[in-house]
Amino acid sequence: MTTNLLTVSNLVVRYGDLVGVSDVSLNVPQGSVIALLGSNGAGKTTTLNAIAGLVPPAGGTVTWQGQGITGKPAFAIVAAGLALAPEGWRLFVQQTVEQNLRLGATVIADKKRVPALLDRVFTLFPKLAERRKQRAGTLSGGERQMLATGRALMSDPKLLMLDEPSLGLAPAVVESMYETLARLRQEGLTLLLAEQAVELALEVADYAYVLQTGRTVLQGPSADLADDKDVQRIYLGLETEGAKPVSG
Repeated sequence: MTTNLLTVSNLVVRYGDLVGVSDVSLNVPQGSVIALLGSNGAGKTTTLNAIAGLVPPAGGTVTWQGQGITGKPAFAIVAAGLALAPEGWRLFVQQTVEQNLRLGATVIADKKRVPALLDRVFTLFPKLAERRKQRAGTLSGGERQMLATGRALMSDPKLLMLDEPSLGLAPAVVESMYETLARLRQEGLTLLLAEQAVELALEVADYAYVLQTGRTVLQGPSADLADDKDVQRIYLGLETEGAKPVSG
């Protein structure tokens, strides 16, 4: 029987009078890759931020390894084994690549482990090894995404959450990033991936949830969603050959 590392039930997030997420539920089994899909503004980023403790939920529950973590602060959630590589990178641009990475290891109690964690990141992302003494603000977009992902990995998480890892990147860089994600999955890391790049996400994921206006409106095995042209057009805004017109 597969164990769920993470369960989100009926999540609600409000920003004052605005509702960012109104009803999101999802499960992330151990060892899986789960995709969170939807167009811009569907609630993907807000959902990840709420799980990561960056925004407080107004309702619903977040359960991690059977324990409730709803509303806990971000540092406690990272220490528990969840790490987020956020959209927009949010790097310390005046600090070097290595300094940014070491900040990701703040929650590691045994500091003797940090060099091995650094080596792991530099093996996954050789470009970061080449630029370890370079300021983060001088990196290309692809290198910044690598650094954001590497910084999240420095906490040695059990679950890595990535928010739009392909956004604004050249196709070759995106391909390289997804090859790295596949490698991490092979190493046993569980991934929760929020993406607008639907085909990419469905190719790597086992199961997917589709969000629309802050709600989970559809879910299923990735292969099923990838083959359903009507679903893609209605829920994800994609133009696909052979899709039936939508009335209304």
